[in-house]
Amino acid sequence: MRELNPKTIAPPFARYAHGVEVPAGYALVFTSGQLGVSEGGSVPEDADAQATICFGNIDAILGEAGATRADVVRINAFVTDRKYMAGYMAARDRWLADVSRLPASTLVIVNGFTRAEFKVEIEVIAAVPAARA
Repeated sequence: MRELNPKTIAPPFARYAHGVEVPAGYALVFTSGQLGVSEGGSVPEDADAQATICFGNIDAILGEAGATRADVVRINAFVTDRKYMAGYMAARDRWLADVSRLPASTLVIVNGFTRAEFKVEIEVIAAVPAARA
């Protein structure tokens, strides 16, 4: 896979790529949006903590497909207020800290989720070499 960051446009604002090229021979994995609900059912108050749970859930889902965070080609994230962007971005940057090829990423501010205590929802698309899928 290859990051796409054309020199003719402004660079990404944060730790992501403008695009990712996926060559032939890869299986795609799509996750549903993950919310910050712990395995025991609790929901932390903090957006960073919720995003950390979301990314942990995503790791588990990717693992079921033989994938890792290094296989992620796109992150779609949603927060319910601008004040939660920093917490989400801190969790995302920690999650991507050891990833050499960065995914494309979109962050959207939304009106809300199914329960008022949810501040962050994250979904990803990954591309796994067919030999591992």
